[in-house]
Amino acid sequence: MKYRILFWLGWCLVGSIAPLPAALINGHGYVPLTDWAQANGFKLTVTGRGNEFTAANRAFNLGFEVNSAQVQINGVAVRLCYPVALERGVPLLSQMDSAETLRPILYPPRHSGRRITTIFLDPGHGGRDTGNRVGNYDEKTYTLALAQELRDQLVAAGFKVFLSRTRDEYVELPQRPALANRRGADLFVSLHFNATETGRDEVAGPETYCITPVGASSSNAQGEGAGFGPTTANHFEFNSLFLAYQVQKSLVQNLGVPDRGVRRARFAVLRDAAMPAILIEGGYMTHPTEGRKIFDAGYRRLMARAMVRGILAYQQTIQAPGTKSSPPITLAKRRS
Repeated sequence: MKYRILFWLGWCLVGSIAPLPAALINGHGYVPLTDWAQANGFKLTVTGRGNEFTAANRAFNLGFEVNSAQVQINGVAVRLCYPVALERGVPLLSQMDSAETLRPILYPPRHSGRRITTIFLDPGHGGRDTGNRVGNYDEKTYTLALAQELRDQLVAAGFKVFLSRTRDEYVELPQRPALANRRGADLFVSLHFNATETGRDEVAGPETYCITPVGASSSNAQGEGAGFGPTTANHFEFNSLFLAYQVQKSLVQNLGVPDRGVRRARFAVLRDAAMPAILIEGGYMTHPTEGRKIFDAGYRRLMARAMVRGILAYQQTIQAPGTKSSPPITLAKRRS
């Protein structure tokens, strides 16, 4: 609690013109969205039927909706910790989201990090753990194939890359971030593919996860790691969120796929990572069109290139000035 109070005071001093008046809703602090917009140089306009709001400046366009726990940031969906509220006609944004969702993306710590040289890739599942199975296709096979493709492209871009597994074997979940920690990795990227039992013809697109802030519910609140305790990964949660945003944006823009958004979870492979860490669900194996693409090496190559571009966008913002950056990658056009 002491850490959170100190951080909020720091955010008011750095990210706003002045501290904003707060209201309590269900025990959570909220500020008027109008005040947040004014303090941060955004113009707020009302859209829809008075329950949708757009905050815009020269660099960003944000879309909010009352009772929605999602914000659109330059067209990319990002999960909020708490829904936007409305009291007496005034839209309210949670203080936690002001500080721990919007700030890391709108005001990333530019040129504050060490040189990014080593990336640890974690192909999900393996061995006795097949992951999702669709027909004769096992998720574990395609997470490894994607990781190998991504490794090759990252190496070509100048990075050192390690994998949690290089063959069809099972690695215990706690061992995966532990291996990354021992390797001194600068980034941790876990690779998965999704599946659904319902709406197979409709549900498609990537999702990118990072650690849930302390005190907030995870996007997968009914799933793994739904607790509220602090983890090692929370020390790096701002950078992890910015990395997740850059990768998700690159996947959506470069692959032309539906946006399932940036989400929060306390997955076992994220909790103990001592570096910025994300988990990517690259798409839905159960979708009749997207599933076929996932099983195709050419499409996975394009997916890996999009991930590399997202990582490079993160690197160019975070990496300290004067350090050598990796050369830009030209993304090949996707064949229809």
